[in-house]
Amino acid sequence: MSTQQNTPSPSPSAGPEKPGRIAALAALNALEGAALVVGGIYMLAVGLFGSPDNIQQAEMGGLTLVALGLIPLFAARGLLRRRSWSRGPALITQLMALPVAWTLLRAQGALIPTGIVLAAVAVTALVLVLDPATTRALGIRGPRTTPDA
Repeated sequence: MSTQQNTPSPSPSAGPEKPGRIAALAALNALEGAALVVGGIYMLAVGLFGSPDNIQQAEMGGLTLVALGLIPLFAARGLLRRRSWSRGPALITQLMALPVAWTLLRAQGALIPTGIVLAAVAVTALVLVLDPATTRALGIRGPRTTPDA
């Protein structure tokens, strides 16, 4: 009996293994999404129970942050499931984080370290989302040079 007959063949439903890059990218997106949702809930709580300068602004700002936080959370879930659509929201989230990080870096006090962390997370996630291995793992094909017949 040959050794090839003794080795089990992979099941047809099992695809290629998920690269660690996708898990890291999903974790970074989930971290950003969770931070936005927590910040939004905090703003909502301050608007409801605290004494903000403008209640309507606090409530609308909180709702906006919660809604924006759902985007990277859905992207993280899609990345873990290796859905090709998840690359777009993950990329957009990082592009939106860069100007926020720049603004925080130009502020004073405790906002500067926050800006440094946000910039590091956004740049790392951008590198991961634009990596060709991530693109291949998500099943996204590059541009075609010849038309299909």
